[in-house]
Amino acid sequence: MSVISIPIARQHLRDPDDDDQYLELLLDAAEDQAMRYLNRRFYADTDALNAAVRAGEAGESPIVINASVIAACLLILGHLYANREDEIVGTATSVLSNGSRALLTPYRVGWGV
Repeated sequence: MSVISIPIARQHLRDPDDDDQYLELLLDAAEDQAMRYLNRRFYADTDALNAAVRAGEAGESPIVINASVIAACLLILGHLYANREDEIVGTATSVLSNGSRALLTPYRVGWGV
């Protein structure tokens, strides 16, 4: 279950479609990618975080989701939504320097080697 709501995701995508099941799948994937980059789990609020800690499911250094993490997840979601195939033909692309990684990096832990 996603931390970010379907209406917020739909607003970000400017998508009037009612395919919530597909959107939920992409939103879950975007949040998972963000959590894996951060090396930590995030939760909608303090109550959800505390419940996960009590259940032993929070992992190390869990956080309550904030605006930067939400924005990063929405950027990842937008990419997944716009690029539904492994290949893009006949188009130019560029990486946004202020994209999802720039938003997530200040909250990343356990950088490794």
